[in-house]
Amino acid sequence: MPPSSRLMLQALLATAALGFYAPAHSAGDFARGKELSYTCLGCHGIPDYKNVYPTYSVPELGGQHPGYIIAALKEYKSGERSHATMHQQAASLSDQDIEDIAAYFGSDTLKATAAPVGEAPAQVALCGSCHGKNGVGITDDYPDLAGQHADYLARALEEYKHGDRKNAIMPNFANPLTEQDIREIAAYFSKQNPPLHTVKRRVTFLSSSD
Repeated sequence: MPPSSRLMLQALLATAALGFYAPAHSAGDFARGKELSYTCLGCHGIPDYKNVYPTYSVPELGGQHPGYIIAALKEYKSGERSHATMHQQAASLSDQDIEDIAAYFGSDTLKATAAPVGEAPAQVALCGSCHGKNGVGITDDYPDLAGQHADYLARALEEYKHGDRKNAIMPNFANPLTEQDIREIAAYFSKQNPPLHTVKRRVTFLSSSD
């Protein structure tokens, strides 16, 4: 069986497994999540804000699947994702806090209503089995990629490839990718619609923008 076919089969089996075994996510409290999100918005609430070192765009969270946000925060909390600031933030959150924050950011989850934009690189056929060809994840556990910053998507793939993010599925896809592959995949998904967006931080007497 060709390598691409094996990877596709692995993706389909993983999708099926998640469909049977992924725990249902309880509905978080939107209002409480909005209040808790003020710390998140210090970085994620500023359009085009950058992580300092290494430098890449802080991801947009507006419209993201709640289930994925929950999983990501728990992985930062446990150390399965390597990022000192996010680990510190997530470690301070209870499971209920995480559920509520996810409910707030994922309150307007993207819907796969638009046709794909542009010609997809060959590798996108594998990505699309979970993330959709137009970048809208097929289940709540798979992240939406549509409209996400290209440099962030590239950074995420590199982290899966080099083990900075632990995941049972993603290394199988990321490991064979060249730097050019990663750039092309990231650029493609960053152009898709409807896009993820920045939830702008609320104005206070200490801030003059957003």
